[in-house]
Amino acid sequence: MSIRILTDSTSYINEEIRKELDIRVVPLGLSFGNESFKETEIDNETFYEMMSQKGIPTSSQPSVGDLENEMRSMVEKGIHLCCIFLSSEMSGTFATAQLVKKMLLEKYENAKIAIIDSRSNCMQLGFSVIQAARAAKEGMNLEQVMNSALQNIKRSRFLFIPANLNYLKKGGRIGGAGALLGNLFKIIPILTVEDGKTSVLMKVRTKGLALRTMVDEAVKDITQHGLGEIVVHHINCKHEAKELAEAIKEKLKVNIDIMDIGPVIGLHVGPGALGIAYYTQQDMR
Repeated sequence: MSIRILTDSTSYINEEIRKELDIRVVPLGLSFGNESFKETEIDNETFYEMMSQKGIPTSSQPSVGDLENEMRSMVEKGIHLCCIFLSSEMSGTFATAQLVKKMLLEKYENAKIAIIDSRSNCMQLGFSVIQAARAAKEGMNLEQVMNSALQNIKRSRFLFIPANLNYLKKGGRIGGAGALLGNLFKIIPILTVEDGKTSVLMKVRTKGLALRTMVDEAVKDITQHGLGEIVVHHINCKHEAKELAEAIKEKLKVNIDIMDIGPVIGLHVGPGALGIAYYTQQDMR
């Protein structure tokens, strides 16, 4: 039985990989006042230019209709579906997908739909999606595909350094990093995503030290548990991302892909952020 993988647009998976593995994507939305569009309808450069002129927009989860249309288009053909979405602590997408699943099962009693909360976003989410899609392409059943994604979640990490915490604060996505707000100008935080929320890994005094420490943390994980895959993320600061990728390459002796973070996560974290997303061969959790 054929299996398809559905994720949301905050996974930011390379388009070539997405097409190769037939990964389906449902987009989140953006609004600048009365002007609304889907995240996939605007390129990053245009979006960040708009944000610099118009201020921070709001984001929205996919509508029930969008999710229902996407999921129904597969289950009505008898295709089994594995859905993997961004953290339920950050968006209502996962909860809405659960609602849609219930609706679809009332009409398609034999439908097989698995829905997974990745507890993260960006390529930490993306890697679990890719692993699930690879498992599906290899002919594994739905339970095995689901387990492939869950196993990857236990082996993955996302570390990042924001240019400042103002965007996280305004977007309400600061989670366990909230304790930093009274000390914004004295420290540079290295943030991560744990238990579905943004949290503080550690605090240092300069950006240069923060970048070096972030690289060292990733290298330590990879040395202890083996390297699966790794990417450098950035929000509208590609030159700095290239420098970060070179620093990692020097230590790990592997090529590092550089991937933009798109509008929905970008509006919550802010331009100038740099990060590393990776997973290991053995469990880190």
